[in-house]
Amino acid sequence: MTKRVAVLGFMLESNNFSPVTTEADYRKRCYLQGAEITDELAKAAPKLPAEIVGFNAEMNRLGQDWELVPVVAADAEPGGSIDQDFFMATLKLMEGYLRAAGDLDGVYVVSHGAMRATGEFDPDARVYEMVRDVVGRDVPLIATLDLHANVSEPMATETDVLVAYLTNPHVDQRERAAEAARIMVEMWNGMTPHQYFIKVPIAAPTVTLLTAEGPYADLINYGQSKLSDDILNVSVTAGFIYSDSPKCGMSVIVTSRNDPKPARKLAEDIATRAWADRERFKKALTPLSMATDRAAALGRDPSLPACIMADVADNPGGGGSGNTTFVTKAFTEAGVDGAFIGLMIDPAVAAEAHDAGEGAHLTVTFNAEPRTEFDEALSLDVTVEKLTEGSFVGRRGLLKGRAIELGPCALLKCGGVLIGVASNRKQCADPMMIEQFGLNIADLRTVVVKSRGHFRAGFDEFFPPEYVYEIDCPGLTSPVLGNFNWRDLVRPVYPLDEEATWTCPG
Repeated sequence: MTKRVAVLGFMLESNNFSPVTTEADYRKRCYLQGAEITDELAKAAPKLPAEIVGFNAEMNRLGQDWELVPVVAADAEPGGSIDQDFFMATLKLMEGYLRAAGDLDGVYVVSHGAMRATGEFDPDARVYEMVRDVVGRDVPLIATLDLHANVSEPMATETDVLVAYLTNPHVDQRERAAEAARIMVEMWNGMTPHQYFIKVPIAAPTVTLLTAEGPYADLINYGQSKLSDDILNVSVTAGFIYSDSPKCGMSVIVTSRNDPKPARKLAEDIATRAWADRERFKKALTPLSMATDRAAALGRDPSLPACIMADVADNPGGGGSGNTTFVTKAFTEAGVDGAFIGLMIDPAVAAEAHDAGEGAHLTVTFNAEPRTEFDEALSLDVTVEKLTEGSFVGRRGLLKGRAIELGPCALLKCGGVLIGVASNRKQCADPMMIEQFGLNIADLRTVVVKSRGHFRAGFDEFFPPEYVYEIDCPGLTSPVLGNFNWRDLVRPVYPLDEEATWTCPG
């Protein structure tokens, strides 16, 4: 008998210090319903979340007699808390599709897991509760999460299995969705999952959460080493502190097959290890003055190895505006040569450059209409080097194979500094974002990207880890957590509160 699986996605990483996320933000990236989802799946480079593509492909690969029942796929760039009215309207739309679907054999939900709404702290759980209300407790409900998810007890209670990414930079979305598909088939064949959840009061700066090496990598690897006939899945989500939510903090979620005891034992083991290792979740950044001096030296001496610098405090991938001018001002005033900075998100500047045309000389003002306290205006005399429409397919890392729409883009030159400008907010995580301007990245001496960590998977073919610098600047995603006025974060939490104490429940 054909198995009918409802597939839906509602994704947002909420930075509560950023401007509110609205319907327009979703429409810019992905807001599809019903048959629009299956139509998009058929494209060579769909704009759907990669998890939906991966789940569909794995179900087909398994040879399962199944039917994808499309609901709603909503995905926006990380930003402020989602507008409550829009959230409720989308939730109602999803419920309508689910109720109209008839009998279902499973539901797969693509979540980020760190969504916050203007009127509530836990909209992710609200989505799962709605699904349960429609399909009941006997229908498998499996969700995938970003490893920056802020998991709550209701999220773990309402789902059968939560499957989180294992990589940061995130390059395993399709693989985790495929794992969700295999788990669903296993449940159809009689396996009963038992999920155990523990919250650990660690809310670490995002720059400490890479999975190639470091304390978080050690936790991830330890958990994966414990997969067995008894242990179905181990997910350790580090959380996203900028949500400023009671849900923030590290979560350990372990799922066992048929017997709940192995899940509880391993979850307690991993949670205890995380707390014992908490002091490693700290990291020093490179001061802007040192970064500027380094870039200037690279411009003068071609024998020195080129480097990439991350403006981690202004990461659009974490809710940053993507338009702070601190690095651009420092580099241009210092006369840095051979540098690229981008992407600066300023649609007004991009439009002005397009109106002027390639080769034009003009004075542009970034942040002429500031939206946040960090949007300082900066006027520069520039030459328009290249204009594009900002449409391409990502080729590496997080965005590989996904259609990207940056809107009108411009490459501006001020002295020896090249500035990439885009209209639609997105972190500079893929080399195509620079190569679209006809630049050879290997010819650049210093590349500055507005990104927190995903640039590492996009640009590692040019810059090994030892030539990566993370700059300390102001911004909505600053890893210097003492810079923020926390309102709803549960305290004490480490490392904000170094005196925090905790004992694993059990």
